[in-house]
Amino acid sequence: MLENLRSMAVFTCVVDRGSFSNAARELGITTSAVSQQIRSLENELGVVLLHRSTRKISLTEAGSIFYKSCLEMVQAAERGKTRINELRDELVGDLRIATTPELGAYHIVPALSSWLAAHPQLSINFEADNRYIDMIQERIDIAIRMSPALSDSSLIARPMCRVEQVLVATPAYLRQYPALHHPTDLTGHSLIGINLIKDVNTLMFKHHQTEEPVTITMPSRLESNNVFLTKTLCLGNHGITRILFLDVQKELARGELVEILPQWKLPDYTLYAVTLRREHQPIKITRCLESLSQYFSQIPGGRDYL
Repeated sequence: MLENLRSMAVFTCVVDRGSFSNAARELGITTSAVSQQIRSLENELGVVLLHRSTRKISLTEAGSIFYKSCLEMVQAAERGKTRINELRDELVGDLRIATTPELGAYHIVPALSSWLAAHPQLSINFEADNRYIDMIQERIDIAIRMSPALSDSSLIARPMCRVEQVLVATPAYLRQYPALHHPTDLTGHSLIGINLIKDVNTLMFKHHQTEEPVTITMPSRLESNNVFLTKTLCLGNHGITRILFLDVQKELARGELVEILPQWKLPDYTLYAVTLRREHQPIKITRCLESLSQYFSQIPGGRDYL
């Protein structure tokens, strides 16, 4: 079938250019190769497509009918090629972005808002979920992932920013208990656990100056797989939660939440923009990554140490 398609394109070129030799020059092949393609096509179809003379060619009745179909095929292929070039070189078509609900609402949409408004021919699908997404199977163009480290030979991971974990609670909750000065003071408290975090009840601290390591285990009476819900429980004075700084920076700035043990660091994460490894990256993906990178380069991923 593939050989027939080539022969049909050659046949169309012969008719359009009026001779075998002109078609050969157009296609960059020999005249004998053009003749062979036409002969093979006629043998396959069992009809004569062209009347040949020393001075010109003309279509037979069968050739005239077949030419119309061949021309439609060539034109469709050209339209397809043009569309592919547009998708590669212009900001049009579909773009699928995978992220978590929290990152999507708090950061990805604000990061891309102006960019999306400037390119109305782009159709964006946001897949907001906490589960791991197979980028190939679900046709994801860009995935925003948080991880201590990320390595996969089939993917390109671009670091966007460093993000710290913090322990927070409300001032009202903390007033009910003795002051906290050392991680071991947390043993009398219960953690509101975000069970998306590996080993959610194990907290590994390191003092930011002395680098003294301390590991403790806190029990969880309340747990959730959703950061919005966990933060709501924390704001309701139900306990202490371990959360990403990005997810509570506004509440910390307003004094609604207070950071606990600010001199003690929990392990950092890195926010990555992940794409499939491919030779030619569509320009819409490249431009989207640039907008994300610019946004995250301007926001703090952690607190300042004094």
